[in-house]
Amino acid sequence: MTIANTVYRHGEGLPLVLVHAFPVDHRMWDRCAASLIGQADRAGMIPFPVYAPDMPGAGDCPLPGPTSCGPADSDGALPGALDAMARAFVDMIVATGAQKAIWVGLSMGGYLVEAIARLYPRMVAGLALCDTTMMADRPASRANRLQIARTCEEEGRLDPVMHFARPQEGDSTVKRSPAFVQTMTEWIQSQDPRGIAWRERMAAGRPDQSDLAGRIMVPVALVSGRCDPSSPPSTMEPLAQTMRQAGTDVTFTAIDDCGHFSAVEHPDQVAAALLDLVGRVGRQS
Repeated sequence: MTIANTVYRHGEGLPLVLVHAFPVDHRMWDRCAASLIGQADRAGMIPFPVYAPDMPGAGDCPLPGPTSCGPADSDGALPGALDAMARAFVDMIVATGAQKAIWVGLSMGGYLVEAIARLYPRMVAGLALCDTTMMADRPASRANRLQIARTCEEEGRLDPVMHFARPQEGDSTVKRSPAFVQTMTEWIQSQDPRGIAWRERMAAGRPDQSDLAGRIMVPVALVSGRCDPSSPPSTMEPLAQTMRQAGTDVTFTAIDDCGHFSAVEHPDQVAAALLDLVGRVGRQS
């Protein structure tokens, strides 16, 4: 499995690895990464590497081969795909010469960085989870993902995921703006339907990772938009409390007037939370 990596900045020390959400690619981090670098420079920090890899089938990353992540379940889900992708991301970072990294995942990107923390804890110096969950899909969600995958594969269409670009009731001011709608539409329309399908099959087959919450001993940042319909503060703040009770150095940031794509909607606030995480990791090193 090959991973395509975008380098926002080269530097010294631990790389910060930004993993994108579904159904887009690394471009969702463009403004947040620029803000993060600017804030770090103004704080006088030594420049550190900032990377944003694409998941398989997203952006510039090719689809994985049929044998790269094991057999499918009877319903078409790929139970071994998340772990195979975690291995590929770790290999990509090791190839840069780094021994560990600070991993940041938003939504589906969160599933991946959680898997890296579960499988390769020595590769994790810090962890940020933005608008995501550690739980596996419930049956209805799993079935919906697999239906989307079948439609995208069989009809070669992206229609099943275009709702991510359309404002919904209760959405944030930014998500309802014409600029956001246009940008998100362009990002989604540039995706390969086969890549969309693969990522849905991967997410549908992923294991429950909830037990990880009590085992993370590196600094953690949790971020949630108050308008997020799937990972709101009411579900992410208790996760922070569980980690805190286990002795984890964790911060929780709830962002007002913000939906599911926090790094796109409010890049400066997400960048500030990530920069604080970088600082906490540095103080523990």
